[in-house]
Amino acid sequence: MRVLLSTYGSRGDVEPMAALAVQLRASGAEALVCAPPDAEFARLLDGAGVPMAAVGAAVRPLVTGAVPPPAGDLSQQAAAMIAEHYARITAAAAGCDAIVATGMFPAAAAARSAADKLGIRYHHVSLQPTLLPSLHHPPPERPGRPLPPEVVDNRALWEHDAESMHALFGKAFNDHRASAGLSTVESIRDHVLTDRPWLATDPVLSPWPPTDHEVVQTGAWILPDARPLPEDLEAFLDNGTAPVYIGFGSIPVRPASTAARVAIGAARAQGRRVILAGGWADLALIDDRDDCIAVGEVNQQALFRRVAAVVHHGGAGTTFAAARAGAAQVLVPQIVDQPYWARRVADLGIGAAHEGPGVTVRSLSASLATALTPQIRYAAAEVAGTIRSDGAAVAAKQLLEAAPVRGCGSEGPESIDRSSTTP
Repeated sequence: MRVLLSTYGSRGDVEPMAALAVQLRASGAEALVCAPPDAEFARLLDGAGVPMAAVGAAVRPLVTGAVPPPAGDLSQQAAAMIAEHYARITAAAAGCDAIVATGMFPAAAAARSAADKLGIRYHHVSLQPTLLPSLHHPPPERPGRPLPPEVVDNRALWEHDAESMHALFGKAFNDHRASAGLSTVESIRDHVLTDRPWLATDPVLSPWPPTDHEVVQTGAWILPDARPLPEDLEAFLDNGTAPVYIGFGSIPVRPASTAARVAIGAARAQGRRVILAGGWADLALIDDRDDCIAVGEVNQQALFRRVAAVVHHGGAGTTFAAARAGAAQVLVPQIVDQPYWARRVADLGIGAAHEGPGVTVRSLSASLATALTPQIRYAAAEVAGTIRSDGAAVAAKQLLEAAPVRGCGSEGPESIDRSSTTP
């Protein structure tokens, strides 16, 4: 069996696909990952022994503002992304039995059309629950399409969301499908998500409640990391009390100098040493005191077991890594699903959710003081024992056990619709 895994986004979108690819390859299947051409993603996949097909523009320069944004309005940008990703994915998926897609919506839409064109199975996976329709939570705000304030029923709000997504991306998607000899669709969101999407999150950290929208929850897709910690970091850990890790991943918090000063000041206010991760914000130390050390990309799975707390942006991967390590957390949510993870950490009692994205030394110090209480640290250790790490293996097993459905290179609507909902 051969599977193409398609994603476009930050490391939090790429690493789970690498984890699934590793599990598939360990089971004797072939797996290829379509991902952005950032050097760090190429290193990640190469280190995991997973072949990569680069697609689209590098993401980090776009996110950090190092290069100008794509030309045109949202519809024009979506049309360009769909066309480019469709061409690359269709070529890379030749001979594949299935495509699994996540990441930015236009890229996932292109993957869906590629699967339709090739007549192979398609699965959409969400790495967090807030983008999947549910009676238990409202949809996110879409660009230029605010949720109607007078509507409180989630079912009606998700119907509004489907209309919004089609208004934003439907024309670009259907125009491209028509040019590729594929039938048009009435709801791009539902066609791309399918009526049985996968949810790659841990059921303790992110329970999916009973709903009339069927979702297959596999557990989180985690790439094992056996790398040793750098020697200077090991020496720092051994030479004093447990430090606080501070890092904001792919969020380019600005200005970086102020963010670093506030974060380090908050930890020092609690009498804690600091491990400062540069991340995409390029955070740097603010002085030469020996109570702080700066690190680049390191093995969080090993490091988080040895810190007093983890202060971060609330990305799904970092939240899971800290929870699995039993580390207390402080989440400073910025965008998309990060407020959801902040609420979950607070509800589970394994950390503190900072109020809003902006921080001061006083506000962050107060959140850190909460996270460092014995009750929080005890709860974090307890919850760590309940966290699963087999999500990628579960997903790989479902893919391998499903009978391959191969078309003749053109769309077969009935077989495509059935195959897209069968894990």
